[in-house]
Amino acid sequence: MTTRPTALVIAAPGTNRDADVALALDLAGAQARITLLAELADHPDLIRTADMVVVAGGFSYADALGAGRLFALELERILGDLVPQAVDRGVPVLGICNGFQTLVRAGLLPGGDRRVALGHNLSGIFDCRWVRLAPGSQRCVWTQGLDHDIDCPIAHGEGRFVCDDDTWQTLVDGDQIALTYRSDNPNGSRGDVAGICDPTGLVLGLMPHPENHVLARQHPRRHRPDHDPGRSGLALFQRGVAHVGG
Repeated sequence: MTTRPTALVIAAPGTNRDADVALALDLAGAQARITLLAELADHPDLIRTADMVVVAGGFSYADALGAGRLFALELERILGDLVPQAVDRGVPVLGICNGFQTLVRAGLLPGGDRRVALGHNLSGIFDCRWVRLAPGSQRCVWTQGLDHDIDCPIAHGEGRFVCDDDTWQTLVDGDQIALTYRSDNPNGSRGDVAGICDPTGLVLGLMPHPENHVLARQHPRRHRPDHDPGRSGLALFQRGVAHVGG
């Protein structure tokens, strides 16, 4: 019997998509374990032995001082270099919504130098709606080989991707634009960006929630004749699991 790869889902006070991510990973073929960030201080081997790492979405630490800021500070304080070391070992890392904001602020994605940011939506309001994503990067292990769009919801107030021109060109040249909005751009992100990866292709951050469309019944148009059931977000998790041999 093949052993399922282990996926560590890092949660913090205020995150609320932990169980959703765990379900997506389970359906994709991984063995997910939800662990509070504080627990990892006493059990660092959980991250040293994980095959995959996911930073869950929600409103960590009530988004005090900015979305994902305290989560990033605590991630660095408690784990130190353990996450970068995991990436060095070839471990895929995924940050969704608040997790994306956290990875940027922690410097695990382009942005630690402050040339990349996730700012307030241009609308000035929290936005929750369904969007369509187009996978674009063949460098990113989470989107490599995906040949169809993904339908899933967004739920954020600070999701507008911004960067300077030099950084933009670096991301384009490095094939690091992992996902873009095929539907209307909901937040004003530059280039319709919904997600980016790091230069290794192992670390992906995205604002939408593919974990909330891994079952057919989760789509609001599932009974409509024009609904395409093939646009599930499960494929993204399956790509990550396949990369580690699951």
